[in-house]
Amino acid sequence: PQFGPLLMFGLGGIYVEVLKDISFRLAPLSKEDAHNIIKEIKSYKLLTGTRGEKSVNIDAIEDVLIKVSQLAIDFPEIMEADFNPLMVNSDRAFAADVRLALK
Repeated sequence: PQFGPLLMFGLGGIYVEVLKDISFRLAPLSKEDAHNIIKEIKSYKLLTGTRGEKSVNIDAIEDVLIKVSQLAIDFPEIMEADFNPLMVNSDRAFAADVRLALK
């Protein structure tokens, strides 16, 4: 990693695999970076509530992204981390499953 840890954000599933709807940032993330990495994906409107659906807690996602980016800085032995799925509702965000690849 010449430039340091890189974070990738997307909704997962077909949004990543088929539509390649993802955004990237170098760690560590600021609050603004975290907000922008989320807002840049094409499917952002799904997170903000469409067709009567409730919005998810964007601040909670931003908080997770900031903490994960700091984790990548603090522990350089982490080569890869996959937080999938990240469960998000109107109250909070939490990882239901995490996979780490270490040096």
